[in-house]
Amino acid sequence: MPTFLHSIQTAVPSSSYSQEEAAEVMLGSLEPGSRASKLVHRIYAHSGIEKRHSVIEDFGTESGGDFIDAHGHFRSPSTGRRNDHYMRHARPLFAEAARKSLDAAEGFEAHDITHVITASCTGFYAPGPDFHLVKDLGLPAQTRRVHIGFMGCYAAFPALTTARAFCADNPDAVVLVVCLELCSLHLEPSEEVDDILAFSVFADGAAAAIVSNRQPANVPAFRVDALDSTIAPDSEEDMAWTIGDLGFKMVLSTYVPKILEANIGEVVDPVLDRAGLDREDITHWAVHPGGRAILDKVRNGLSIEESQIEAPRSVLRDYGNMSSATILFVLKQVLASADPGERVVAMAFGPGLTVETGLMERV
Repeated sequence: MPTFLHSIQTAVPSSSYSQEEAAEVMLGSLEPGSRASKLVHRIYAHSGIEKRHSVIEDFGTESGGDFIDAHGHFRSPSTGRRNDHYMRHARPLFAEAARKSLDAAEGFEAHDITHVITASCTGFYAPGPDFHLVKDLGLPAQTRRVHIGFMGCYAAFPALTTARAFCADNPDAVVLVVCLELCSLHLEPSEEVDDILAFSVFADGAAAAIVSNRQPANVPAFRVDALDSTIAPDSEEDMAWTIGDLGFKMVLSTYVPKILEANIGEVVDPVLDRAGLDREDITHWAVHPGGRAILDKVRNGLSIEESQIEAPRSVLRDYGNMSSATILFVLKQVLASADPGERVVAMAFGPGLTVETGLMERV
């Protein structure tokens, strides 16, 4: 029985900053004219990003806030203070994305939801977001819940895989999947190249979708034909995510785009082969926009046209990298532009270096 991805919807914090403003925050804590400050200028200017959303609202206030003072300098709050902000801001944003998905879902109501799956790696608390979604949406207390934590940018795929398994086990299952990340809470000025690169791209956002075996009711949806996972060779140290005293520390090596370029064909082609397809059968490539270089190298590695990754470029430009939520932002744009019968390969990358892929068809 086929499984479908319905009603992909997104939500972002009301505050947003231009890439130039974000660069100024980093530069305010670095020595003018230093190697690090020169790197910030270059990396931020060539990031492919124009705007990012954030729950940090400290810019432009007379006294600043927990993160940025009135002079635009970073305060370096503790991990505990950052997680306090996560707890305060995550719950309403999770609920907003979920409600938007339900409101836009033709033929689905809140009482139809049998399972809730949440994914997030930028904060922790218990009872967690899966629990609060049941409360905030008025779902039955018996709703089955799963939370996927600390898997990074590819976590939407394990969430979808789990949802698909629930639907295979119970043909009447209706699974609400919600991914949320508040990456900007872990911003920390640094002179390390990997840190500068990481914090030039990360942003905040949430996305939700409904997974079920129900045929779409006269609205666009994706039929999910395959979901696969693999690990790139010799890459464990090039993308990592740890907890420090001043927030969560993301390692995003400059080698990641090159690793993906060298290996992405060997990842994608077996997935297509099993479906009796090749790359020419794919109209849209929903690539996780981890950064401009990642999109460039994946496009080169697959020998695909620039027009086929228009949605990832657009999401990177307007939102930045929102970790696990980002691929659903991309799929939402692809769903809006794809014609019935067009095939899509979605992919995301995360710690490991893990590469997750999905083969879908617009129905």
